[in-house]
Amino acid sequence: MYRKILVALENSRADQTLLPHVTELATQVHAELLLVHVADGWAARHYDRLKLTESQEMKEDRAYLEKITAELRAQGLRVESKLALGDPPEEILKTAETEHCDLIAMTSHGHRLIGDLLFGSTIHHVRHNTTIPILLVRAEKA
Repeated sequence: MYRKILVALENSRADQTLLPHVTELATQVHAELLLVHVADGWAARHYDRLKLTESQEMKEDRAYLEKITAELRAQGLRVESKLALGDPPEEILKTAETEHCDLIAMTSHGHRLIGDLLFGSTIHHVRHNTTIPILLVRAEKA
């Protein structure tokens, strides 16, 4: 059913809630995982346009993706990773489309109206702008 699952990682504790779900699913259906993290700091958002060098945030995010990729490959999973730059919901949607993913997996933090207004809602934007099924896993509270 699922051949390629985009896993939107935050480089936070929330990822530890999401990863067991997607690795189990990928194992059962023999799917490939595409780990995606979107660096969205100032340097990341202007990287190409201003021809900037990688920020410390971007270097740390790339190292994080490489670490998780290696761990999952060691478990026998087929895994690729991508560090995207810019607006998280737009980059998730663009990557899912261009990489022909047939499931998007993300964590939900359970913000309510005020939280969504203050922090934005990547999930809200993604779910209203894709036809690809989405798996949401509620992040454990810290």
